Amino acid sequence: MTERAERASVLASLRHRNFRNLVFGRTMTHCANSMAPIALAFAVLDMTGSAVDVGIVVGSRSIANVLLVLFGGILADRVPRALILQGSSLSAATVQGAVAVVLLTESASLGVLILLSVVNGAVAAVSMPASASLVPQTVPAGELRAANALSRMGVNAGMIVGASVGGMITAVFSPGWGMAANAVVFAGAALAYHGVRVPRAKSTPDAPSQPLRELREGWKEFTARTWVWVVVLQFFVVNAVTAGGIQVLGPTIANSTYGRTAWGLVLATQMAGALIGGFLVGRSRSRHALRIGVAVVALDALPLIALAEAAPLALLVVAMFVNGLALEQFGVAWDVSLQENVPPDRLARVYSYDMLGSILALPVGEMTAGTLSERFGSRATLLGGVCLVLSVTLAALCSKDVRSLTVKGGVVGGEVPEVAVATPGAVAATEPTRDPAG
Repeated sequence: MTERAERASVLASLRHRNFRNLVFGRTMTHCANSMAPIALAFAVLDMTGSAVDVGIVVGSRSIANVLLVLFGGILADRVPRALILQGSSLSAATVQGAVAVVLLTESASLGVLILLSVVNGAVAAVSMPASASLVPQTVPAGELRAANALSRMGVNAGMIVGASVGGMITAVFSPGWGMAANAVVFAGAALAYHGVRVPRAKSTPDAPSQPLRELREGWKEFTARTWVWVVVLQFFVVNAVTAGGIQVLGPTIANSTYGRTAWGLVLATQMAGALIGGFLVGRSRSRHALRIGVAVVALDALPLIALAEAAPLALLVVAMFVNGLALEQFGVAWDVSLQENVPPDRLARVYSYDMLGSILALPVGEMTAGTLSERFGSRATLLGGVCLVLSVTLAALCSKDVRSLTVKGGVVGGEVPEVAVATPGAVAATEPTRDPAG
């Protein structure tokens, strides 16, 4: 296949209107979510000048995420997912518009910002499982790998643009105008989601919701496949280590060595690696995508080693770029593996348990890293994190289920089929396709 043909095959999923609108919506959503923390942090600093207050306001959003993400999974398995995304984006636009008004009229208080941050976090928690589980309803099964790669490329691009534009508007004008722009982007996302028209799954229950029963059903699906909970445990540790190493210790080290501007370049390089990684994995035809994806997670150790050893800036940039490439190899493999093997009517709930593990890992890593660094030093803490990343990755690869799981070939072409519906309690395609060699 020529390079031009391969590029076309990666982009081919964009010919489907529903998928195209979903990608645009997700891109704008993540763009808006990257803008908001920057504007909000500077708004709080302008009000109180306290970093503690910034942590309270921003952290309140994360708490709402943790409390409601499982509910979001239940909702996304009962209500049309595109409708949830439209409603959540409109709600976010309204909330951020309200924040902009109170900031621009100088009537904001810390309590008001905390309340609005909680509401925004709740809206985000409800939408996350719906967003991740909607992709299989918008493309043919043979295009899942390329479609997930494209979707994640849009997410990464949105995050880069959002952080840049949010910082620029906030610096040039004010945090209030930054939040106003944020509201406009969320409204644009809602408009894009409105263009996603997929049928409601026939197995979607019409009976009144029983949250505890539905959570148990989701937990049963989550624990029924060893490869699912093994990889989620792996990433709980990896996310905690990288959150502490990159988000907490990284800026601290950079502030006294590379400089703040250089640290911004380092983070941007990671996102650039993720963008290119998404394009590469979209062209991949490997059937053992999960095995490869789990293995390359070991490359998360490279930036930690570079920071621990105060490596030259060029080496740190390379390490972060490679890390970005690896993130997408795993991310696409994980999405495709779940989407091909979990029943469609329970997929969002499985995603919600996965997301809960990731969300909980972040504060654990961020709080632990600072404490360990004060006691043992940054270098020892970072190298300890390297050992953890390598150990849990090796442990995950020791699982036969992780090593043997295969995904379908990435055949591009064909029409979008009817939404596959699994019989309640059944495993999609009966069981994941296995390599006889194990």
